Amino acid sequence: MEKMLAAVLVEPKRFDLKRIGIPAVARDDVLIRVTRTGICGTDVHIFNGHYAADRLPMVPGHEFCGTVAVLGKDVRHLSKGQSVVADINIGCGTCYWCRRNEVLNCPSMTQVGIGRDGAFAEYVVVPARLVIPVPLGMAPGLQALAEPVACVVRAARKAGVGFGQSAVVLGAGPIGNLHVQMLRLCGVAPIIVADLNEDRCRMALDVGADAAVSDPSTLESVVRQRTHGRGADLVIESVGSPDLYALAFDLIRKGGHVAFFGITRPGEAVPVDILRTVLEENGLKGSVAGMGEDMHDALTLLAHGRFQTDAFTGATFALEDIQTAFDTLADRPADLKTQIRIA
Repeated sequence: MEKMLAAVLVEPKRFDLKRIGIPAVARDDVLIRVTRTGICGTDVHIFNGHYAADRLPMVPGHEFCGTVAVLGKDVRHLSKGQSVVADINIGCGTCYWCRRNEVLNCPSMTQVGIGRDGAFAEYVVVPARLVIPVPLGMAPGLQALAEPVACVVRAARKAGVGFGQSAVVLGAGPIGNLHVQMLRLCGVAPIIVADLNEDRCRMALDVGADAAVSDPSTLESVVRQRTHGRGADLVIESVGSPDLYALAFDLIRKGGHVAFFGITRPGEAVPVDILRTVLEENGLKGSVAGMGEDMHDALTLLAHGRFQTDAFTGATFALEDIQTAFDTLADRPADLKTQIRIA
């Protein structure tokens, strides 16, 4: 069997570079030669042992782009050498949830780089129906942002954001920054960001936030001041902190909406005032992954320059240095995204 170089997470916080077998290609699969793979917050949770720990050892990595290396015998709509990205959410394709593009709820759902081996490797295999050609002229660093941008596209859809609505984004890290940019594209105003890191607050202002708060003690008063005393129409939690989820309910207006986005550890919960939620007709909706048309729309937005991406594409490490890339993430807050160069 032919071998490929892969970064195998053998236990929390430890990668081993190994030569492992190149994945087999079924009739309706595509083998992709990976070019770039971004490090996602979910990858950090996996790395730290907070998520999917029962699946180790595994090859993580799901924010990837590459070129078609091998086509399954039944694949007709793609060609060898074509630049592609992929929808990482693999469902059965026929059940109630798959038909509604709610693939995460499919009983047989798995995800590339989370439920099965992913793209911190020279090759990854994906069902052909989930492989998406990339518009001509897109740089690999930009292509590899399609998956995280698809996540904020879907979150905006789920939240039903619209012109003139107010929003608070809790967390100004990579995904929080993308939420800000997505909300601005949707006509949301004002957009208020909260993060303890002043540099990331500044970066959020640079891409369209109207206010950024680094002092938690002033956040609620800033939100009230900016929303005529009502509170925000929408609060997006993009960190994965139960305390921030609880805070979100204090920041929405009556009839407002909390978007659950950040991933917590399994079993973590947040108290909800049921009577208040009922009487005020408040809303709650979860969203975590872009899928289906979200991926296509994300590529279109990126190809047409609708997102500012310089802070997402500057930090790159070779696959051989992936351990260093993960170990130093916390020391590089100005790098909103770190990408692994593979081919």
